[in-house]
Amino acid sequence: MTAYGSFPGARPRRLRTTPAMRRMVAETRLHPADLILPAFVREGIHEPVPISAMPGVVQHSRDTLRKAAVEALEAGVAGIMLFGVPDDAKKDGAGTAGTDPDGILQVAIRDVKAEVGDELVIMSDLCLDEYTDHGHCGVLDADGRVDNDATLERYAEMAQVQADAGVHVVGPSGMMDGQVGVVRDALDQTGHEDVSILAYTVKYSSAFYGPFREAVGSSLSGDRKTYQQDPANVRESLRELALDLEEGADMVMVKPAGPYLDVLAKVAGSVDVPVAAYQISGEFAMIEAAAEKGWIDREKAILESLTGIRRAGASMILTYWATEVAQGLGAGR
Repeated sequence: MTAYGSFPGARPRRLRTTPAMRRMVAETRLHPADLILPAFVREGIHEPVPISAMPGVVQHSRDTLRKAAVEALEAGVAGIMLFGVPDDAKKDGAGTAGTDPDGILQVAIRDVKAEVGDELVIMSDLCLDEYTDHGHCGVLDADGRVDNDATLERYAEMAQVQADAGVHVVGPSGMMDGQVGVVRDALDQTGHEDVSILAYTVKYSSAFYGPFREAVGSSLSGDRKTYQQDPANVRESLRELALDLEEGADMVMVKPAGPYLDVLAKVAGSVDVPVAAYQISGEFAMIEAAAEKGWIDREKAILESLTGIRRAGASMILTYWATEVAQGLGAGR
């Protein structure tokens, strides 16, 4: 028997003894209001289309998107990020379906706004990749390279039509230099000063985007390494952060989330604006696939992954599990 006062005097395990104790002293908590649901809406369909690489996630019809928005709202989710999937026949080199006031994304924004009003934050992806026949996030020059400044002109048009449709937040995600400033000017000059910008400040050229390409019906050939960031770099991310804030970003994002928690922590520790992180399609797919094989406990892995992102500094998390997790949190699970 150990004598009184001998080692160990400090016993951290005392604070781990019961679930109630662990819950009481937890340093990081998930709440439904931390979560944002990414959702895809596809033109011309009447039933949802499953995405094979993302079990449980679908390309919504307009009707099922409305229902998904209401379900997210009732679960306590903070927002919904909308991605449009146009008919392939409407894709062209300039991505004109993305700036058509009656394009699928603008229609979807109006649908969701009519359904939930201002009770759910409606966000929209501001990028051309879903709408171009070459699948890049901008227009191409004569040599087939993405033309940064010509693309900015298109982004300004996209910002206007999305704001006209009633969106609360635009998310410029194409990683063009100067995109936040151009979008801010476009919004302000068209009477949309109250529309916020969630800047995709740190967006890496990642292998984990694979399932997303199916989700949006991407036409991409090649890669996006000339405009998305090199996974080897972090100082570059902090430079992008400074530029986006200077240009008027209201919120900033790190994408992907899980492989870049170190970057997320640096960003979160450097700013006084809300910081989002996007748990992307490949992160989702890995957990679902491993769980389907019986290799991991699905629910515990989901919550652990989200808690890690929150612990690293994200005040908002975009995740395809948003509604499911929010429902579980609301049930006290």
